[in-house]
Amino acid sequence: MLTAPHIRLAADIGGTFTDVVLDVDGTRSSRKVLTTPAAPEDGMLYGMELALQDAGLMFSDVATIVHGTTLATNAIIERRGAVTALVGTEGFRDILDIGTESRFSQYDLMIVKPSPLAPRERRYSLPERIDATGKVQLPLDEAAVHALAQKLADDGIEAVAICFLHAYRNPEHEIRAGEILRAALPGVSITLSHEVCPEVREYERASTAVANAYVQPLMSGYLGRMADQLRSRQFRGATYLVTSGGGLTSLETAQQYPVRLVESGPAGGAIFAAQVAMQAEAGNVVSFDMGGTTAKICLIENGEPATSRVFEVDRTARFMKGSGLPLRIPVIEMVEIGAGGGSIAHLDSMGQIAVGPESASSVPGPAAYDRGGDRPTVTDSDVVLGLISPEGFANGTMTLRPDLSRAALSRDVGDALGLTPEHAAHAIYEMVCENMASAARMHAAECGVALDGATMIAFGGAAPLHAARLAEKTQVTRILIPANAGVGSAVGFLTAPVAYEITRSRPMRLDETFDAPALTEMFSEMRAQARALVEPGAQGAPLFERLVGYMRYQGQGHEIAVEMPAEGLDAEVLRAVRAAFETEYERQFARALPNAGIEAITWSVLVSTYPKRPAPAGPAGTGAAPAPVETRKFYDGRSKSFVDLPAYDRTALSAGGTISGPAVITEIETTTFVSSAFTAHVDGAGCIVLEKKKEV
Repeated sequence: MLTAPHIRLAADIGGTFTDVVLDVDGTRSSRKVLTTPAAPEDGMLYGMELALQDAGLMFSDVATIVHGTTLATNAIIERRGAVTALVGTEGFRDILDIGTESRFSQYDLMIVKPSPLAPRERRYSLPERIDATGKVQLPLDEAAVHALAQKLADDGIEAVAICFLHAYRNPEHEIRAGEILRAALPGVSITLSHEVCPEVREYERASTAVANAYVQPLMSGYLGRMADQLRSRQFRGATYLVTSGGGLTSLETAQQYPVRLVESGPAGGAIFAAQVAMQAEAGNVVSFDMGGTTAKICLIENGEPATSRVFEVDRTARFMKGSGLPLRIPVIEMVEIGAGGGSIAHLDSMGQIAVGPESASSVPGPAAYDRGGDRPTVTDSDVVLGLISPEGFANGTMTLRPDLSRAALSRDVGDALGLTPEHAAHAIYEMVCENMASAARMHAAECGVALDGATMIAFGGAAPLHAARLAEKTQVTRILIPANAGVGSAVGFLTAPVAYEITRSRPMRLDETFDAPALTEMFSEMRAQARALVEPGAQGAPLFERLVGYMRYQGQGHEIAVEMPAEGLDAEVLRAVRAAFETEYERQFARALPNAGIEAITWSVLVSTYPKRPAPAGPAGTGAAPAPVETRKFYDGRSKSFVDLPAYDRTALSAGGTISGPAVITEIETTTFVSSAFTAHVDGAGCIVLEKKKEV
């Protein structure tokens, strides 16, 4: 029996499935179970119990549990959070409505803006004022705070976000108001904006603070129940949560700042794809993560996922920046659309086939699940096309009903358009692939990256079924389907570093007025704060720090990141920083602006353990392709006829043996569809590699 430090569990709670991965000294096994929306921890614990039973282990044997969830995101989208109030500076009650005064669709007269999480009747203001330098212009009226506490209690407020003007520069008024409200309202969650987002831009800071307050009671209660149930099962190890930026943080930090968890599941997928990219020594990569509810696309360059400091949730217009609620947190940048296996197909007002964003989720689920769902989904289409075998679905925990899928496809799509269930299924398959291709092309264009010639890494339960067609539409010629692709995000959790990033705004010009001592002191405080959060989880592992300044030419509205030295901010270093800024600016915008003033607005410090870097994959070998385990009937929508589709067992594939599409490769977690445009083989790392046929 191995000792506990070698045994780890990872769990990713998605909208439809909860994926669990057990790692025993580097050997992985997995379980996939349906998510239990009413109590997400129940499904997660059930999946963990199954995985441990398979290995003959108990919770007391486990050293570490790493967890990611979309619960916070779903609570915001579905408006299931706490009754939340915003307390701001007098005169700034309407900051959530005014926003930045921009319009995401300039000429749309019927534009629908996102609804604030704290409506106007639950927004309050107090007499106080601090200026941009941190100087107190008007002291906080503490009597008004006491009076407000009673009103909040009378109004049944469950969570409060406090966001005063320029609190990022001087937080004393927020701190004092928080102390008064905590004493007067002991059962109410209090969020201070300078703790969640100590940065300039009032609207984004207020939106982030309100979102944190909105989900904090829900997430704190959920994480507390999860911890209690783990203890009752004799688990005595460490529990970590995955943040949106791809690092691990403690349970206590996650309960205090749950807004940092909004993209934790997708972040794990991006980490997983980055590891595969490094192993395959692939330079430019597009990761494609498709689960039961959503599809996520992320660009990865030289093993590093693209990152951002702003994320939008609950967009009212698909693909359109500015149409959602901004959250100013460190996040792995990706585009996410409602295109998963559970996405519901329907006819729109023009009688055309549309897919998503509404999802059947796990309850009631696709029609094929036979759990009460009767609307056609992408999974139903895949079943009817012959891509998914009804037996042994989701690690053998479910048997699907193709007859229910056909009935749903006919009733909601096929009959109205005069299509057979099979051709309706083909149309839905094509539509969801086109939706994802449109999102990929848009995301790549925004980032200035060309998809043709890139390598696609596909994972998630549904991605390998659609990756080949998506690649055809985006001119990608090479696809990798790694081992454990069906539970890729959970595998990514196991390789995530323990990390935390802190940001603070303090505008400074890079000229003779630059205040090096003040910046050095601020960096020292930020490093100490970040280390205090990381060191307990690092358990003595070596740490590294990355200091970044977000800079712009004076008067511009957006910044670019420039890495800073940890020590010695003298004149020579400033010249090097200026040169680095101009080099990056020229890379992004083709030319720099000579002799223009440069100002830094915000500074960040990341403290992290060193991420694991996998060894490069070995040679593919020269093995022969095995015989197929069965032959299925596959409906080819292009020829409108059924064709024989050989099915291969992934575990029987040896490195180097080539399969020519069309074919499917089956495994317990997912199924890979090799279209007629691709061949497939297994490389030295165990990845299925799809390569475009030269003659196609």
